[in-house]
Amino acid sequence: MTPRAPLLVLTLLISAVATATSIPRYREAPHFTNSAAAQCPPPVPSSDADAACSPHAAVHVAMTLDASYLRGTMAAVLSVLRHASCPESIFFHFVASSSSLSELRDTVRASFPSLAFRVYPFADEARVAGLISTSIRGALDRPLNYARSYLSSTLPACVRRVVYLDSDVILTDDVASLAATPLHGEDTAVAAPEYCGANFTAYFTPGFWASPALSKAAFAGRRPCYFNTGVMVLDLARWRRAGYAAQIEEWMELQKRLRIYELGSLPPFLLVFAGRIAAVDHRWNQHGLGGDNYRGLCRGLHAGAVSLLHWSGKGKPWDRLDAGRPCPLDAVWAKYDMLQPAAAIESS
Repeated sequence: MTPRAPLLVLTLLISAVATATSIPRYREAPHFTNSAAAQCPPPVPSSDADAACSPHAAVHVAMTLDASYLRGTMAAVLSVLRHASCPESIFFHFVASSSSLSELRDTVRASFPSLAFRVYPFADEARVAGLISTSIRGALDRPLNYARSYLSSTLPACVRRVVYLDSDVILTDDVASLAATPLHGEDTAVAAPEYCGANFTAYFTPGFWASPALSKAAFAGRRPCYFNTGVMVLDLARWRRAGYAAQIEEWMELQKRLRIYELGSLPPFLLVFAGRIAAVDHRWNQHGLGGDNYRGLCRGLHAGAVSLLHWSGKGKPWDRLDAGRPCPLDAVWAKYDMLQPAAAIESS
């Protein structure tokens, strides 16, 4: 047995246990219609198997479906639809583990009967599990957390541009505005809010920075800045052409040998893309509301406008609300919570 085998077995075991857990019941969302004033294209047919390639799909959104984070995903989808001017012209792409795909798909369909979406099995899950190195947070070591790196091979080739969203976000603005972010330059495949004032060195080990062959070579010709991978606009055509998934895997392989970072799927993304992304206004990722790596820490909003709230970090709003210890901004998330109250389930 190779040194990676125990991690692979443990990761798959945890996934199996999570999917074996009964999925809670969620209420049905209202039907959101396109605004006549917005000059929307015709609605995307929700029951058409080829709807992902429909010319009427004005915006493509990609997310993962995980039983552990499904409550967050359902709230995020509701917020996207509620604030979209053309909600019937949005197509959702969900990536899930094969073992739980059917049940999760049925849950989404029950709550969003008219939603145009497709659920894809994460075909690279077993291989990715063998590439993962343990990080400072166990939740970041799940293979599905790396699915964003493989959207170019998971989604149909007809999908050229997609908005990727984590499951712990709430939108308060039209996702079409985010999707329309210009990606200037033939090689620009990622757009995201960029934070050049953040301490970029903290995302890699001292050994990485002490080696010019690694650090200087990695970022030669670019000024690397931190960006959060929970909210991104991706040009999948350019991603496929440049082979970025393979480049991310190369850094993951090196990490297994040299330990150059400590934090899950983010550092390999930074190594490949930091300093070469299209910058998005910070209002599209008011992140850190989960307290970063500290459970129980309440954080406020950054200065400026707000189009998207992101509970990145250990503290998730649904957990804090259930425990009776919410942070002030968790009340915003609660407005989109679709979990069926226990009393309503018992009376049904």
